[in-house]
Amino acid sequence: MLNPFSHQKNVAQGFFTEIPLEEGFIVLTFENDSSKNQIVERQIDNSFIQFHFCINGSCEFLFNNGNYKLPLLKDQSLLLYNPQRELPIHLEVCSETIIVSLLISINKFHSLFSTEANYISFLSNENKDKKYYKDGVISPSQFIVLKQIHNYNLNTSLRPLFTKGKVYELLALYFNRNEDADIEQCPFLVDESNVTKIKKAKDIIISRMIEPPSLQELADEIDLSLKKLKEGFKQIYGDSVYSFLFDYKMEFARKLLESGKYNVNEVGHKVGYSTASHFISAFKKKYGTTPKKYIMSLN
Repeated sequence: MLNPFSHQKNVAQGFFTEIPLEEGFIVLTFENDSSKNQIVERQIDNSFIQFHFCINGSCEFLFNNGNYKLPLLKDQSLLLYNPQRELPIHLEVCSETIIVSLLISINKFHSLFSTEANYISFLSNENKDKKYYKDGVISPSQFIVLKQIHNYNLNTSLRPLFTKGKVYELLALYFNRNEDADIEQCPFLVDESNVTKIKKAKDIIISRMIEPPSLQELADEIDLSLKKLKEGFKQIYGDSVYSFLFDYKMEFARKLLESGKYNVNEVGHKVGYSTASHFISAFKKKYGTTPKKYIMSLN
């Protein structure tokens, strides 16, 4: 297997999307959808615990000016805490990679888990000044929550509230002592093959967004029952199949309009609308304005 970090050419600079939840509690997300590796950096006070989750692709943490490197691959998590020295984030992120990170001050963390210090070892008084490191595998139920955090599509003003709820859920799953309870909460996704099939369904509808298959055709193609397709898609992507596709098409259309290379009719056809009026109506439903007015607002 080739090392994804063996080629250091064409490295660009990227930036985290930061969602402050409350004092001492921040969520960072980053998606590298370019063809180049990207470097993302952030200073972090040594009083913070860091949780990093890679839900797609791969990345590498660089410490001590690059003298020490720590890879984080798809479906892996990493917890870092060192009260004796700062651990600034310095990440090299490969193409097609999605990272979700939580930064929580030790004081805030204690307030969440003060009664659970008996099994979260670095919360005990004798360990409060010791560094702590833990890597792990993202469970199916954690994966669902992480995707919901990343794929947020509600009103922008509600994002901190939505994210805060999901982060609490994620922490509960992360520190859940009973692995069987994790399975019971998500019986559908215990089978990794089902997760793979649902991801394949998402890829299929995106690649055929001009003429998407019916739900039954889609279920047959990925070899799942219609019921499992609907339930699984909702669990992983937080929306129904066609609502997800609608949002994807509108976002794709918005980017095409911003490029200035296509007129409204052409963009409509590229996302599967046979008439301009239907596309205009759909775009207005999503963004509250017409494509033409949106283009004018960019100038």
